[in-house]
Amino acid sequence: MTDLLSGLIHLTSMLVLPGLAYGSQLAFGALGVTLIFGVLRFSNFAHAEGMSLGTAVCILLTLWLQGKGIALGPLPTALIGMCLAVPVMALVFIGTDRALYQHFRRINARPEVFMIVSAGVMLIMNGAIRLIVGPDGREFEDGERFIVTAGGFRAWSGLAEPLVLKTSQAMTIGLALSVGFALFLFLNRTRSGRSMRAYADNRNLALLSGVDPDRIVRLTWVLVAVLSVTGGVLFGLDKGYRPFVYQQLLLPMFAAAVVGGLGSPLGAIAGSMIVAFSELALTFAWKKALGYLLPAAWAPEGMMQFLSTDYKFAISFLILVVVLLVRPAGLFGKPVK
Repeated sequence: MTDLLSGLIHLTSMLVLPGLAYGSQLAFGALGVTLIFGVLRFSNFAHAEGMSLGTAVCILLTLWLQGKGIALGPLPTALIGMCLAVPVMALVFIGTDRALYQHFRRINARPEVFMIVSAGVMLIMNGAIRLIVGPDGREFEDGERFIVTAGGFRAWSGLAEPLVLKTSQAMTIGLALSVGFALFLFLNRTRSGRSMRAYADNRNLALLSGVDPDRIVRLTWVLVAVLSVTGGVLFGLDKGYRPFVYQQLLLPMFAAAVVGGLGSPLGAIAGSMIVAFSELALTFAWKKALGYLLPAAWAPEGMMQFLSTDYKFAISFLILVVVLLVRPAGLFGKPVK
């Protein structure tokens, strides 16, 4: 019985909790991708850089708050900086839309044009990040780092296998649930949310019904700013902020959005969890867990790691290709007739 508990604790600490946190971080990004695709009808290649830029702005604000002696006790001060960075990034996104995307909407440019323009915006944001925080990583975490520590859990449980729960992991999972529920209520229970859904489903009919397209566009970018900054900051708190690591999140986020069905917020969340746990499970060393869970005679000798962590993002690409071949509409998307 002790071995079974130790195996489950090991899997919880090393796979389940990191998977839920990583999946939640991907969900913030995938929700932004699917909102832009669903409402504005293009794939935003600059989305990951937007998350990185929002985190960079949050870092500057957090360092300023820390210099003023403002803190949240056991929680990171970055939570305040995150709230202050959201309106800044909303203005950046709306300004970018006014300067670039709005023109191409007026001339009914093809989606490929928007993709190319968003790639240019990605490069511009990349340069802005270099100017704001430089190319090196930044540490901006304060407060209590762990809710459950290895030593504390061992002393409480009497087991040799520790359970570790980071504050950033708990915040990420909790905020993902809260923001996802709030977004669901907004889209389904408010007039503005229903207008957004109508505009996404049938643009011409929505315009005939009196929906203001400029207001819908602005509202979309505000929501994207909330999701981008929140997801980017939580990812930085959990794994440390390195500006250009965020570029590597673009493929998993798009894979998650496609798996769930582009344009479906619920699908984006489900797809994020599928991608996150697929990446972690296939690159996880199962030897220790199986040693606890299997009889001694069946215990594996090798690491039981299916793929090296170097191939982590190749898993996202493989998932993306398989879904596009088998079910292009995704799990919750509407099949094209």
